[in-house]
Amino acid sequence: MRERIRCWFLGVVAAGLLRFAAGCGKSEPYVPGLGEIMSLQQMRHAKLWLAGEARNWELAAYELDELSEGFDDVVRFHPTHKDSPVAPKDAIPRMVTEPISSLRAAVDKKDVGAFAESYDALTSACNNCHRATNFGFNIVQRPLTNPYPNQVFVVSRK
Repeated sequence: MRERIRCWFLGVVAAGLLRFAAGCGKSEPYVPGLGEIMSLQQMRHAKLWLAGEARNWELAAYELDELSEGFDDVVRFHPTHKDSPVAPKDAIPRMVTEPISSLRAAVDKKDVGAFAESYDALTSACNNCHRATNFGFNIVQRPLTNPYPNQVFVVSRK
């Protein structure tokens, strides 16, 4: 009897999955909102600084790649935005491409001074983009403290 109930249950689940896969659910694919993407960008921006400051170049390179992908997502999912006189699809490539490239070069060279200078240039570009798109009230800066106490940024060099 238990085996019969188990088979019936699995059949119901399988039928439901097949109907969903066939499109009976007709749900739209999830697209993150601009605010959700930008909140992740803020996290990546902070982690990038903390990694570079700790000379954890591998983590800095990873966070920089994630930051670049996040900007790509903004352009792809939110090419325009309500009440913005400048479209994100135009502003982002024009304003952040150079600072991202400079940061990548600094990380690749493991150059602390160039990293700080390029990071500040990216931060300035972010703030300029916010102003251009009517989000000038959203000002980013270097993190003053580590908001991620559960992550190690300094890696021992054995």
